[in-house]
Amino acid sequence: MTEFDNQPDRADEAPDATDRAGVADDADLMEVDAIGTPAVPPRPARPWWQGAWAGLAAGGLAVAVGMLIAAITDVVSPIDAVGSDVIDRTPRAVKEWAIRNFETNDKLVLRIGIFTVLALAAMVIGALATKRVWIGVAGIGAFGVVGALAAAGRPGEGAGSAVPSLVGAVVGASVLYVMLRRPAVEVPGPSAAPLGWDRRRFLVTSGTTAVVAAAAGAVAHRITSNREREFTSQAAQPIPEFGDTGVTVDIPAGADADPNTPFITPNDDFYRIDTALSFPRADVENWSFTIEGMVDKPLTVTYADLLNRPQVERVITICCVSNEVGGRYIGNAVWRGVMLRDLLEEAGVQDGAEQVYSTSLDGWTCGFPVGAALDGRDAMVAVGMNGEPLPLAHGYPARLIVPGLYGYVSATKWLSKIELTNWEREGYWVPRGWSREGPIKTQSRIGYPRHRVPIDPGPGKIAGVAWAQHRGIEKVEVQIDDGEWQVATLATDVTDDAWRQWVLDWDATSGDHQVRVRATDKTGATQTEERTPVAPDGATGWHTITVRVR
Repeated sequence: MTEFDNQPDRADEAPDATDRAGVADDADLMEVDAIGTPAVPPRPARPWWQGAWAGLAAGGLAVAVGMLIAAITDVVSPIDAVGSDVIDRTPRAVKEWAIRNFETNDKLVLRIGIFTVLALAAMVIGALATKRVWIGVAGIGAFGVVGALAAAGRPGEGAGSAVPSLVGAVVGASVLYVMLRRPAVEVPGPSAAPLGWDRRRFLVTSGTTAVVAAAAGAVAHRITSNREREFTSQAAQPIPEFGDTGVTVDIPAGADADPNTPFITPNDDFYRIDTALSFPRADVENWSFTIEGMVDKPLTVTYADLLNRPQVERVITICCVSNEVGGRYIGNAVWRGVMLRDLLEEAGVQDGAEQVYSTSLDGWTCGFPVGAALDGRDAMVAVGMNGEPLPLAHGYPARLIVPGLYGYVSATKWLSKIELTNWEREGYWVPRGWSREGPIKTQSRIGYPRHRVPIDPGPGKIAGVAWAQHRGIEKVEVQIDDGEWQVATLATDVTDDAWRQWVLDWDATSGDHQVRVRATDKTGATQTEERTPVAPDGATGWHTITVRVR
Protein backbone atom coordinates (compact mmCIF):
# COMPACT_ATOMS: atom_id res chain seq x y z
CA MET A 1 0.00 0.00 0.00
CA THR A 2 1.36 3.43 -0.87
CA GLU A 3 1.09 6.52 1.26
CA PHE A 4 -1.59 7.76 -1.10
CA ASP A 5 -3.95 4.86 -0.29
CA ASN A 6 -4.98 6.60 2.93
CA GLN A 7 -5.88 9.87 1.20
CA PRO A 8 -9.62 10.63 1.06
CA ASP A 9 -11.39 10.62 -2.24
CA ARG A 10 -11.16 14.07 -3.87
CA ALA A 11 -14.77 14.02 -4.94
CA ASP A 12 -15.85 13.54 -1.31
CA GLU A 13 -13.68 16.37 -0.05
CA ALA A 14 -14.35 18.98 -2.77
CA PRO A 15 -14.81 22.40 -1.15
CA ASP A 16 -17.99 24.31 -1.72
CA ALA A 17 -18.15 27.60 -3.62
CA THR A 18 -17.65 29.63 -0.45
CA ASP A 19 -14.47 27.77 0.50
CA ARG A 20 -13.09 28.21 -3.00
CA ALA A 21 -13.84 31.94 -3.36
CA GLY A 22 -10.80 33.83 -4.62
CA VAL A 23 -8.92 30.54 -5.37
CA ALA A 24 -10.50 28.82 -8.36
CA ASP A 25 -13.89 28.48 -10.04
CA ASP A 26 -15.67 25.21 -10.83
CA ALA A 27 -13.69 24.72 -14.01
CA ASP A 28 -10.41 25.14 -12.15
CA LEU A 29 -10.72 22.51 -9.40
CA MET A 30 -7.49 20.74 -8.54
CA GLU A 31 -7.03 17.47 -10.27
CA VAL A 32 -5.14 14.38 -9.16
CA ASP A 33 -2.41 13.05 -11.38
CA ALA A 34 -2.02 9.44 -12.50
CA ILE A 35 -0.46 8.31 -9.22
CA GLY A 36 -2.84 10.26 -7.01
CA THR A 37 -0.63 13.34 -6.24
CA PRO A 38 -2.63 16.53 -6.05
CA ALA A 39 -1.71 18.93 -8.84
CA VAL A 40 -0.78 22.54 -8.04
CA PRO A 41 -3.98 24.58 -8.30
CA PRO A 42 -4.32 27.74 -10.37
CA ARG A 43 -2.82 30.93 -8.88
CA PRO A 44 -5.35 33.51 -7.79
CA ALA A 45 -5.06 37.19 -8.64
CA ARG A 46 -4.05 39.59 -5.89
CA PRO A 47 -6.56 42.21 -4.69
CA TRP A 48 -6.50 45.44 -6.69
CA TRP A 49 -5.24 47.46 -3.72
CA GLN A 50 -2.14 45.27 -3.50
CA GLY A 51 -1.55 45.89 -7.18
CA ALA A 52 -1.96 49.65 -6.76
CA TRP A 53 0.49 49.69 -3.86
CA ALA A 54 2.95 47.48 -5.74
CA GLY A 55 2.71 49.77 -8.78
CA LEU A 56 3.36 52.85 -6.65
CA ALA A 57 6.37 51.25 -4.96
CA ALA A 58 7.86 49.85 -8.18
CA GLY A 59 7.18 53.06 -10.13
CA GLY A 60 8.78 55.11 -7.40
CA LEU A 61 11.81 52.84 -7.48
CA ALA A 62 12.07 53.22 -11.26
CA VAL A 63 12.01 57.02 -11.01
CA ALA A 64 14.43 57.13 -8.08
CA VAL A 65 16.93 54.79 -9.74
CA GLY A 66 16.80 56.89 -12.90
CA MET A 67 17.38 60.09 -10.92
CA LEU A 68 20.25 58.51 -8.98
CA ILE A 69 22.05 57.28 -12.09
CA ALA A 70 21.52 60.66 -13.76
CA ALA A 71 22.96 62.42 -10.72
CA ILE A 72 25.99 60.14 -10.57
CA THR A 73 26.73 60.45 -14.30
CA ASP A 74 25.85 64.19 -14.36
CA VAL A 75 23.28 64.02 -17.14
CA VAL A 76 19.79 65.49 -17.24
CA SER A 77 17.35 63.93 -14.79
CA PRO A 78 14.47 62.01 -16.42
CA ILE A 79 12.02 64.14 -14.41
CA ASP A 80 13.63 67.38 -15.60
CA ALA A 81 13.74 66.11 -19.18
CA VAL A 82 10.06 65.20 -19.19
CA GLY A 83 9.19 68.41 -17.38
CA SER A 84 11.05 70.49 -19.96
CA ASP A 85 9.16 68.73 -22.74
CA VAL A 86 5.91 69.49 -20.92
CA ILE A 87 6.88 73.17 -20.73
CA ASP A 88 7.75 73.21 -24.44
CA ARG A 89 4.45 71.60 -25.44
CA THR A 90 2.12 73.43 -23.06
CA PRO A 91 -0.31 75.80 -24.82
CA ARG A 92 0.33 79.51 -24.35
CA ALA A 93 -2.89 80.05 -22.40
CA VAL A 94 -1.92 77.39 -19.86
CA LYS A 95 1.54 78.91 -19.42
CA GLU A 96 0.03 82.35 -18.84
CA TRP A 97 -2.36 80.85 -16.30
CA ALA A 98 0.50 79.11 -14.48
CA ILE A 99 2.64 82.25 -14.33
CA ARG A 100 -0.32 84.37 -13.24
CA ASN A 101 -1.41 81.99 -10.46
CA PHE A 102 1.85 80.42 -9.30
CA GLU A 103 4.27 83.21 -10.26
CA THR A 104 7.88 82.17 -9.65
CA ASN A 105 6.68 78.89 -8.05
CA ASP A 106 5.42 77.61 -11.40
CA LYS A 107 8.33 75.19 -11.81
CA LEU A 108 7.85 73.75 -8.33
CA VAL A 109 4.17 73.23 -9.10
CA LEU A 110 5.13 71.51 -12.38
CA ARG A 111 7.47 69.12 -10.57
CA ILE A 112 4.78 68.30 -8.03
CA GLY A 113 2.32 67.77 -10.87
CA ILE A 114 4.69 65.41 -12.70
CA PHE A 115 5.29 63.30 -9.59
CA THR A 116 1.55 63.23 -8.87
CA VAL A 117 0.68 62.08 -12.38
CA LEU A 118 3.40 59.43 -12.29
CA ALA A 119 2.17 58.17 -8.92
CA LEU A 120 -1.43 57.91 -10.09
CA ALA A 121 -0.40 56.24 -13.34
CA ALA A 122 1.77 53.74 -11.46
CA MET A 123 -1.12 52.84 -9.17
CA VAL A 124 -3.49 52.30 -12.10
CA ILE A 125 -0.91 50.20 -13.92
CA GLY A 126 -0.31 48.13 -10.78
CA ALA A 127 -4.03 47.55 -10.24
CA LEU A 128 -4.44 46.38 -13.86
CA ALA A 129 -1.39 44.15 -13.50
CA THR A 130 -3.14 42.05 -10.86
CA LYS A 131 -5.07 40.47 -13.76
CA ARG A 132 -2.28 40.49 -16.33
CA VAL A 133 1.17 41.13 -14.92
CA TRP A 134 2.56 41.96 -18.35
CA ILE A 135 0.42 45.13 -18.30
CA GLY A 136 2.46 46.44 -15.37
CA VAL A 137 5.78 45.49 -16.94
CA ALA A 138 4.82 47.10 -20.23
CA GLY A 139 3.43 50.20 -18.52
CA ILE A 140 6.59 50.95 -16.54
CA GLY A 141 8.67 50.13 -19.60
CA ALA A 142 6.68 52.62 -21.66
CA PHE A 143 7.27 55.39 -19.14
CA GLY A 144 10.96 54.52 -19.20
CA VAL A 145 11.09 54.88 -22.97
CA VAL A 146 9.30 58.24 -22.80
CA GLY A 147 11.82 59.48 -20.23
CA ALA A 148 14.73 58.17 -22.28
CA LEU A 149 13.56 59.89 -25.46
CA ALA A 150 12.95 63.14 -23.60
CA ALA A 151 16.40 63.07 -21.99
CA ALA A 152 18.27 62.17 -25.17
CA GLY A 153 16.45 64.90 -27.06
CA ARG A 154 17.34 67.77 -24.72
CA PRO A 155 19.87 70.31 -26.03
CA GLY A 156 23.40 69.47 -24.99
CA GLU A 157 22.52 65.87 -24.15
CA GLY A 158 23.29 62.68 -26.06
CA ALA A 159 22.27 59.05 -26.26
CA GLY A 160 23.90 58.40 -22.90
CA SER A 161 21.26 60.56 -21.23
CA ALA A 162 18.69 57.89 -22.06
CA VAL A 163 20.43 55.26 -19.92
CA PRO A 164 19.18 56.36 -16.46
CA SER A 165 15.53 56.23 -17.49
CA LEU A 166 15.90 52.87 -19.21
CA VAL A 167 17.78 51.27 -16.31
CA GLY A 168 15.23 52.63 -13.86
CA ALA A 169 12.41 51.17 -15.94
CA VAL A 170 14.06 47.74 -16.06
CA VAL A 171 14.54 47.73 -12.28
CA GLY A 172 11.01 48.94 -11.59
CA ALA A 173 9.37 46.53 -14.02
CA SER A 174 11.33 43.58 -12.62
CA VAL A 175 10.34 44.38 -9.05
CA LEU A 176 6.69 44.80 -10.04
CA TYR A 177 6.75 41.42 -11.79
CA VAL A 178 8.16 39.72 -8.70
CA MET A 179 5.58 41.31 -6.42
CA LEU A 180 2.55 40.63 -8.64
CA ARG A 181 3.26 37.25 -10.11
CA ARG A 182 0.37 35.04 -9.07
CA PRO A 183 1.26 33.04 -5.95
CA ALA A 184 0.59 29.31 -5.85
CA VAL A 185 -1.83 28.16 -3.15
CA GLU A 186 -1.07 25.57 -0.54
CA VAL A 187 -0.84 21.98 -1.78
CA PRO A 188 -2.86 19.61 0.43
CA GLY A 189 -1.03 16.74 2.02
CA PRO A 190 1.26 15.87 4.91
CA SER A 191 4.01 18.21 3.66
CA ALA A 192 1.62 21.05 2.78
CA ALA A 193 3.35 24.42 2.48
CA PRO A 194 2.46 27.70 0.75
CA LEU A 195 4.03 28.10 -2.66
CA GLY A 196 4.66 31.71 -3.66
CA TRP A 197 4.19 34.78 -1.45
CA ASP A 198 1.66 35.29 1.27
CA ARG A 199 0.30 38.73 2.19
CA ARG A 200 2.90 39.35 4.87
CA ARG A 201 5.84 38.71 2.57
CA PHE A 202 4.20 40.86 -0.09
CA LEU A 203 3.83 43.79 2.28
CA VAL A 204 7.38 43.43 3.57
CA THR A 205 8.79 43.30 0.04
CA SER A 206 6.72 46.19 -1.29
CA GLY A 207 7.48 48.26 1.81
CA THR A 208 11.19 47.59 1.40
CA THR A 209 10.91 48.65 -2.23
CA ALA A 210 9.31 51.93 -1.19
CA VAL A 211 12.03 52.58 1.40
CA VAL A 212 14.79 51.86 -1.13
CA ALA A 213 13.10 54.18 -3.62
CA ALA A 214 12.93 56.98 -1.06
CA ALA A 215 16.57 56.46 -0.11
CA ALA A 216 17.72 56.46 -3.74
CA GLY A 217 15.74 59.64 -4.40
CA ALA A 218 17.24 61.31 -1.34
CA VAL A 219 20.78 60.39 -2.39
CA ALA A 220 20.12 61.65 -5.92
CA HIS A 221 18.81 64.94 -4.51
CA ARG A 222 21.85 65.29 -2.26
CA ILE A 223 24.29 64.67 -5.12
CA THR A 224 22.49 67.13 -7.38
CA SER A 225 22.25 69.77 -4.65
CA ASN A 226 25.95 69.45 -3.78
CA ARG A 227 26.92 69.77 -7.42
CA GLU A 228 24.69 72.81 -7.85
CA ARG A 229 26.20 74.41 -4.74
CA GLU A 230 29.68 73.82 -6.12
CA PHE A 231 28.69 75.37 -9.40
CA THR A 232 27.01 78.30 -7.68
CA SER A 233 30.18 78.78 -5.64
CA GLN A 234 32.18 78.82 -8.86
CA ALA A 235 29.79 81.40 -10.28
CA ALA A 236 30.32 83.58 -7.21
CA GLN A 237 34.08 83.87 -7.68
CA PRO A 238 35.14 87.51 -7.94
CA ILE A 239 35.67 88.86 -11.42
CA PRO A 240 38.54 91.25 -12.15
CA GLU A 241 38.14 94.86 -11.14
CA PHE A 242 37.56 97.46 -13.79
CA GLY A 243 40.56 98.74 -15.68
CA ASP A 244 40.92 102.15 -17.28
CA THR A 245 38.41 101.20 -19.99
CA GLY A 246 35.53 100.60 -17.60
CA VAL A 247 32.93 102.90 -16.02
CA THR A 248 31.62 102.55 -12.49
CA VAL A 249 28.04 103.74 -11.98
CA ASP A 250 27.28 106.09 -9.09
CA ILE A 251 23.58 106.01 -8.18
CA PRO A 252 22.43 109.45 -6.95
CA ALA A 253 20.60 109.59 -3.61
CA GLY A 254 17.61 111.28 -5.22
CA ALA A 255 16.78 108.26 -7.38
CA ASP A 256 14.57 106.69 -4.68
CA ALA A 257 11.02 107.91 -4.03
CA ASP A 258 8.89 104.77 -3.54
CA PRO A 259 9.40 103.37 -0.01
CA ASN A 260 8.37 99.88 -1.17
CA THR A 261 10.57 99.78 -4.27
CA PRO A 262 14.35 100.30 -4.04
CA PHE A 263 15.80 101.93 -7.14
CA ILE A 264 18.22 99.01 -7.54
CA THR A 265 16.56 95.60 -7.18
CA PRO A 266 18.67 93.24 -5.03
CA ASN A 267 19.79 90.10 -6.85
CA ASP A 268 17.85 87.81 -4.50
CA ASP A 269 14.65 89.78 -5.10
CA PHE A 270 15.00 90.04 -8.86
CA TYR A 271 12.23 88.26 -10.74
CA ARG A 272 13.00 85.05 -12.61
CA ILE A 273 10.87 83.88 -15.52
CA ASP A 274 12.29 81.29 -17.93
CA THR A 275 11.61 77.82 -19.27
CA ALA A 276 14.51 76.06 -17.52
CA LEU A 277 13.27 73.43 -15.06
CA SER A 278 16.84 73.10 -13.75
CA PHE A 279 19.76 75.46 -14.22
CA PRO A 280 22.01 74.77 -17.20
CA ARG A 281 25.60 74.36 -16.00
CA ALA A 282 28.76 75.35 -17.81
CA ASP A 283 32.36 75.04 -16.69
CA VAL A 284 33.77 78.49 -17.44
CA GLU A 285 37.15 76.94 -18.19
CA ASN A 286 35.59 75.24 -21.21
CA TRP A 287 32.56 77.45 -21.90
CA SER A 288 32.35 79.76 -24.89
CA PHE A 289 29.72 81.23 -27.18
CA THR A 290 29.90 81.81 -30.91
CA ILE A 291 28.83 84.62 -33.21
CA GLU A 292 28.05 83.19 -36.62
CA GLY A 293 25.58 83.23 -39.48
CA MET A 294 25.50 86.29 -41.72
CA VAL A 295 28.84 87.69 -40.57
CA ASP A 296 32.18 88.22 -42.31
CA LYS A 297 34.28 86.60 -39.58
CA PRO A 298 32.67 84.14 -37.15
CA LEU A 299 33.86 84.57 -33.57
CA THR A 300 34.29 82.23 -30.65
CA VAL A 301 34.32 84.09 -27.34
CA THR A 302 35.49 82.42 -24.12
CA TYR A 303 34.78 83.57 -20.59
CA ALA A 304 38.37 84.75 -20.17
CA ASP A 305 38.08 86.64 -23.45
CA LEU A 306 34.94 88.41 -22.21
CA LEU A 307 36.65 89.47 -18.99
CA ASN A 308 39.69 90.73 -20.87
CA ARG A 309 37.64 92.93 -23.19
CA PRO A 310 36.68 96.53 -22.31
CA GLN A 311 34.02 96.35 -19.61
CA VAL A 312 31.15 98.75 -18.94
CA GLU A 313 28.48 99.07 -16.25
CA ARG A 314 25.00 100.31 -17.09
CA VAL A 315 21.80 100.75 -15.09
CA ILE A 316 19.11 98.97 -17.10
CA THR A 317 15.56 97.97 -16.22
CA ILE A 318 14.39 94.72 -17.77
CA CYS A 319 10.80 93.54 -17.89
CA CYS A 320 8.99 90.30 -18.70
CA VAL A 321 6.24 90.42 -21.31
CA SER A 322 4.11 88.40 -18.84
CA ASN A 323 4.07 91.37 -16.47
CA GLU A 324 0.46 92.34 -15.83
CA VAL A 325 -0.48 96.00 -15.32
CA GLY A 326 0.96 96.85 -11.92
CA GLY A 327 2.85 93.54 -11.84
CA ARG A 328 6.23 92.76 -10.32
CA TYR A 329 7.97 90.94 -13.17
CA ILE A 330 10.27 93.89 -13.62
CA GLY A 331 13.57 94.81 -12.00
CA ASN A 332 16.35 97.36 -12.20
CA ALA A 333 20.01 96.40 -11.89
CA VAL A 334 23.53 97.55 -12.60
CA TRP A 335 24.69 95.21 -15.35
CA ARG A 336 28.35 94.73 -16.22
CA GLY A 337 29.61 93.34 -19.48
CA VAL A 338 30.83 93.86 -23.02
CA MET A 339 28.95 95.96 -25.54
CA LEU A 340 27.20 93.73 -28.05
CA ARG A 341 27.75 96.18 -30.91
CA ASP A 342 31.54 95.90 -30.41
CA LEU A 343 31.37 92.13 -30.83
CA LEU A 344 29.08 92.36 -33.86
CA GLU A 345 31.25 94.99 -35.52
CA GLU A 346 34.28 92.76 -34.98
CA ALA A 347 32.43 89.86 -36.60
CA GLY A 348 31.21 92.09 -39.45
CA VAL A 349 27.41 92.05 -39.90
CA GLN A 350 26.53 91.38 -43.54
CA ASP A 351 23.91 93.18 -45.57
CA GLY A 352 20.59 91.36 -45.39
CA ALA A 353 20.95 90.32 -41.76
CA GLU A 354 17.67 91.18 -40.06
CA GLN A 355 17.81 89.78 -36.57
CA VAL A 356 20.18 88.85 -33.78
CA TYR A 357 19.11 85.29 -33.00
CA SER A 358 20.48 83.81 -29.77
CA THR A 359 20.40 80.37 -28.15
CA SER A 360 20.88 79.37 -24.52
CA LEU A 361 22.64 76.29 -23.17
CA ASP A 362 19.25 74.65 -22.58
CA GLY A 363 18.10 75.29 -26.15
CA TRP A 364 15.85 78.32 -25.57
CA THR A 365 15.93 80.82 -28.44
CA CYS A 366 14.89 84.38 -29.22
CA GLY A 367 15.57 87.07 -31.78
CA PHE A 368 15.43 90.86 -32.05
CA PRO A 369 16.14 93.37 -34.85
CA VAL A 370 19.79 93.96 -35.72
CA GLY A 371 19.14 97.68 -35.35
CA ALA A 372 18.52 97.28 -31.62
CA ALA A 373 22.11 96.13 -31.21
CA LEU A 374 23.66 98.83 -33.37
CA ASP A 375 21.52 101.96 -32.79
CA GLY A 376 23.52 103.24 -29.84
CA ARG A 377 21.57 101.66 -26.99
CA ASP A 378 23.61 99.82 -24.38
CA ALA A 379 22.87 96.25 -25.45
CA MET A 380 25.47 94.02 -23.84
CA VAL A 381 26.71 90.53 -23.12
CA ALA A 382 26.53 90.74 -19.33
CA VAL A 383 28.81 88.92 -16.88
CA GLY A 384 27.99 90.88 -13.71
CA MET A 385 24.93 92.08 -11.82
CA ASN A 386 24.84 94.69 -9.06
CA GLY A 387 28.58 94.49 -8.41
CA GLU A 388 28.64 90.69 -8.26
CA PRO A 389 29.29 87.96 -10.81
CA LEU A 390 26.12 87.10 -12.71
CA PRO A 391 24.07 84.75 -10.48
CA LEU A 392 23.37 81.27 -11.81
CA ALA A 393 19.62 81.92 -11.72
CA HIS A 394 20.11 84.96 -13.93
CA GLY A 395 22.28 83.48 -16.63
CA TYR A 396 25.83 82.69 -15.46
CA PRO A 397 28.28 82.65 -17.12
CA ALA A 398 26.85 85.27 -19.55
CA ARG A 399 23.53 86.60 -20.81
CA LEU A 400 22.14 89.24 -23.14
CA ILE A 401 20.68 92.51 -21.88
CA VAL A 402 18.96 94.78 -24.45
CA PRO A 403 17.32 97.99 -23.15
CA GLY A 404 13.83 98.67 -24.44
CA LEU A 405 12.90 95.11 -25.44
CA TYR A 406 10.91 92.55 -23.48
CA GLY A 407 12.94 89.61 -22.26
CA TYR A 408 11.16 87.05 -24.44
CA VAL A 409 12.80 88.51 -27.58
CA SER A 410 16.15 89.57 -26.15
CA ALA A 411 17.27 88.46 -22.69
CA THR A 412 18.89 85.10 -23.39
CA LYS A 413 20.41 83.59 -20.23
CA TRP A 414 23.19 80.98 -20.18
CA LEU A 415 24.32 82.20 -23.59
CA SER A 416 25.51 79.58 -26.05
CA LYS A 417 25.29 81.08 -29.53
CA ILE A 418 24.47 84.29 -31.42
CA GLU A 419 23.50 84.10 -35.07
CA LEU A 420 22.84 86.88 -37.55
CA THR A 421 19.90 85.71 -39.66
CA ASN A 422 16.78 86.86 -41.47
CA TRP A 423 13.30 86.71 -39.99
CA GLU A 424 12.67 83.17 -41.22
CA ARG A 425 14.14 81.92 -37.97
CA GLU A 426 11.66 82.17 -35.11
CA GLY A 427 12.48 82.32 -31.44
CA TYR A 428 10.91 80.03 -28.83
CA TRP A 429 7.83 82.15 -28.11
CA VAL A 430 6.93 83.38 -31.59
CA PRO A 431 5.43 80.10 -32.90
CA ARG A 432 3.48 79.97 -29.65
CA GLY A 433 1.53 83.09 -30.54
CA TRP A 434 3.66 85.96 -29.26
CA SER A 435 4.67 88.94 -31.37
CA ARG A 436 7.88 88.73 -33.38
CA GLU A 437 9.09 92.07 -32.03
CA GLY A 438 8.63 93.14 -28.43
CA PRO A 439 9.36 96.80 -27.65
CA ILE A 440 8.54 97.62 -24.03
CA LYS A 441 5.46 99.78 -23.60
CA THR A 442 5.35 102.95 -21.51
CA GLN A 443 3.97 101.84 -18.13
CA SER A 444 3.69 102.91 -14.49
CA ARG A 445 2.89 101.29 -11.17
CA ILE A 446 1.72 102.39 -7.74
CA GLY A 447 3.99 100.93 -5.08
CA TYR A 448 2.71 102.77 -2.02
CA PRO A 449 0.16 102.47 -0.47
CA ARG A 450 -0.66 98.84 -1.12
CA HIS A 451 -3.98 97.77 -2.58
CA ARG A 452 -6.61 97.56 0.20
CA VAL A 453 -4.00 97.76 2.98
CA PRO A 454 -5.35 100.26 5.54
CA ILE A 455 -3.45 103.50 6.17
CA ASP A 456 -4.00 106.33 8.62
CA PRO A 457 -5.77 109.51 7.54
CA GLY A 458 -3.90 112.77 7.21
CA PRO A 459 -0.87 113.99 5.23
CA GLY A 460 0.92 111.19 3.41
CA LYS A 461 2.28 110.13 0.05
CA ILE A 462 1.41 108.09 -2.99
CA ALA A 463 4.51 106.75 -4.75
CA GLY A 464 5.62 104.32 -7.41
CA VAL A 465 7.73 103.78 -10.51
CA ALA A 466 7.32 104.38 -14.24
CA TRP A 467 9.31 103.04 -17.16
CA ALA A 468 9.80 103.48 -20.88
CA GLN A 469 13.20 101.95 -21.50
CA HIS A 470 15.33 103.63 -24.16
CA ARG A 471 12.82 106.52 -24.31
CA GLY A 472 12.75 107.71 -20.71
CA ILE A 473 9.99 109.11 -18.50
CA GLU A 474 8.98 112.76 -18.82
CA LYS A 475 5.88 112.98 -16.61
CA VAL A 476 3.75 110.94 -14.21
CA GLU A 477 0.18 111.84 -13.27
CA VAL A 478 -2.05 110.51 -10.52
CA GLN A 479 -5.84 110.61 -10.27
CA ILE A 480 -7.66 110.12 -6.96
CA ASP A 481 -11.27 109.01 -7.32
CA ASP A 482 -12.76 111.09 -10.16
CA GLY A 483 -10.70 114.21 -9.49
CA GLU A 484 -8.29 116.04 -11.73
CA TRP A 485 -5.06 114.43 -12.81
CA GLN A 486 -2.22 115.68 -10.59
CA VAL A 487 1.40 115.84 -11.72
CA ALA A 488 3.67 113.82 -9.45
CA THR A 489 7.19 114.81 -8.46
CA LEU A 490 9.77 112.74 -10.32
CA ALA A 491 12.87 111.33 -8.67
CA THR A 492 16.31 111.94 -10.13
CA ASP A 493 16.56 110.74 -13.73
CA VAL A 494 19.50 108.32 -13.83
CA THR A 495 19.15 107.05 -17.41
CA ASP A 496 16.45 106.60 -20.05
CA ASP A 497 17.08 102.85 -19.85
CA ALA A 498 16.06 102.63 -16.19
CA TRP A 499 12.74 103.11 -14.45
CA ARG A 500 12.03 106.42 -12.79
CA GLN A 501 10.42 106.76 -9.39
CA TRP A 502 7.76 109.33 -8.50
CA VAL A 503 5.85 110.65 -5.49
CA LEU A 504 2.69 112.71 -4.86
CA ASP A 505 1.77 114.39 -1.57
CA TRP A 506 -1.75 113.50 -0.45
CA ASP A 507 -3.91 114.50 2.51
CA ALA A 508 -5.86 111.25 2.90
CA THR A 509 -9.43 111.27 4.22
CA SER A 510 -11.23 108.30 5.73
CA GLY A 511 -12.90 105.83 3.42
CA ASP A 512 -12.00 103.88 0.27
CA HIS A 513 -10.39 105.77 -2.62
CA GLN A 514 -9.64 104.72 -6.18
CA VAL A 515 -6.13 105.78 -7.18
CA ARG A 516 -4.75 105.40 -10.70
CA VAL A 517 -1.56 106.42 -12.45
CA ARG A 518 -0.37 107.12 -15.99
CA ALA A 519 3.03 108.03 -17.42
CA THR A 520 4.24 110.03 -20.41
CA ASP A 521 7.57 109.19 -22.02
CA LYS A 522 10.08 111.61 -23.50
CA THR A 523 8.65 111.18 -27.00
CA GLY A 524 5.41 112.72 -25.70
CA ALA A 525 3.42 109.48 -25.77
CA THR A 526 1.13 108.88 -22.78
CA GLN A 527 0.29 105.33 -21.82
CA THR A 528 -3.14 104.24 -22.92
CA GLU A 529 -6.08 103.61 -20.62
CA GLU A 530 -7.15 100.62 -22.73
CA ARG A 531 -6.69 97.44 -20.73
CA THR A 532 -5.18 94.57 -22.72
CA PRO A 533 -3.73 91.22 -21.64
CA VAL A 534 -0.04 90.39 -21.71
CA ALA A 535 -0.34 88.41 -24.96
CA PRO A 536 0.79 88.86 -27.63
CA ASP A 537 3.14 91.79 -26.95
CA GLY A 538 2.66 93.13 -23.42
CA ALA A 539 -0.15 94.44 -21.23
CA THR A 540 -1.52 97.99 -21.35
CA GLY A 541 -3.75 100.06 -19.09
CA TRP A 542 -3.61 102.33 -16.07
CA HIS A 543 -2.64 100.73 -12.79
CA THR A 544 -5.56 101.31 -10.41
CA ILE A 545 -5.75 100.39 -6.74
CA THR A 546 -8.14 100.84 -3.84
CA VAL A 547 -6.61 102.76 -0.95
CA ARG A 548 -8.35 102.08 2.34
CA VAL A 549 -8.02 104.96 4.80
CA ARG A 550 -9.07 104.23 8.39
